[in-house]
Amino acid sequence: MRASDAERERVAEILREALAEGRLEMEEFEQRLDGAYKARTHGELEPLVRDLPAVGAPVTVPDAVRSRTGSAARWADRVGKPATSGGAFAFWGGFRRRGKWTVGRVFTAFAMWGGGEIDLRDANFEDRETVIRCFTIMGGIHVTVPPDLNVDVRGVGIMGGFGEDTKDEPDPAPDAPRVRITGFALMGGVGVEHKRSKAEKQRLREAQRERGRLEKGDGR
Repeated sequence: MRASDAERERVAEILREALAEGRLEMEEFEQRLDGAYKARTHGELEPLVRDLPAVGAPVTVPDAVRSRTGSAARWADRVGKPATSGGAFAFWGGFRRRGKWTVGRVFTAFAMWGGGEIDLRDANFEDRETVIRCFTIMGGIHVTVPPDLNVDVRGVGIMGGFGEDTKDEPDPAPDAPRVRITGFALMGGVGVEHKRSKAEKQRLREAQRERGRLEKGDGR
């Protein structure tokens, strides 16, 4: 299977941590990092981290990679927790669900003459299959999802809008929960945005700078 840019960056992060912990010498780190950025398949990435610890045991590249990134934890660790919220309501006001919270298997949001924010980038999930129902009348609801989450948007806009916006290209992980976002917007809007967290963007920027230094030959 072909490797994605996100998986290459995640392997690079594992290698940097191994260097910091003294598990790799600088020369070997640079060789492996160069191999990670040149890799095209999972088979090429796997040997680069096979002998490095990941969650206490040897694992395949996808598990090792996803244990340290993007959405802050392995998806398996974020599913099956007790729900902390099953809905939200706003009337002439607003609501916000973001940070560390657990989405109920069915979450219903309603906003009338008001607005709401639902952020799933650091959220946990009660179930692997989640339905988020968004209803708004002359109001707006904004849903932010990480690129590696499986998301299906099926809403209706009546004199309004119900759709997706891709700020960061979606790259759904096989083990991620499936979230179906449905509902309707009447003279209002529901927007679903695929967007990385600030922490993930910072990690990617650091990885790109490291890659640039190696390509210029001054990485040592």
